[in-house]
Amino acid sequence: MMLQDQRGVKREINPEKEVLKKLVESHHFIAATACQEADYGWMIRHYCLKQFQLTMEGIGQRLWCDWDETVGTYGELTNCTALIAERLDCYWPNRLVDEFFVAVHKQYFRNCSPSGRALHDPPNSILCPFILLPVLVTLHSGNFIRR
Repeated sequence: MMLQDQRGVKREINPEKEVLKKLVESHHFIAATACQEADYGWMIRHYCLKQFQLTMEGIGQRLWCDWDETVGTYGELTNCTALIAERLDCYWPNRLVDEFFVAVHKQYFRNCSPSGRALHDPPNSILCPFILLPVLVTLHSGNFIRR
């Protein structure tokens, strides 16, 4: 996956490798005995969600409802939350990850149909007869009544 940094330099990244790198760098957040929910919530927002947001911006809002365009990114987001849960000894899925994905759906997929396809009007060749026929019938009926 290619990303552009703040200076405009493009570089190849591996999202899973980046998450692992951040986990190692932030080892002081990891508790050996039990899930630290606050740390888990923070990490999925700052590592998983940040990457997801960058990728979704790259895809463009017009294609957010196109499942073929977003399925890979969504899968990476899911895997990221599961990987962090595993590293922090948290159950997955859990309440936090459920709330996290509800928020993601509200932000990115609220206007999408359940099938994952963007809603749009049918082609004019199909739509026009459904519009014109009632109009013509109404006009014809009106002229017939006035005679």
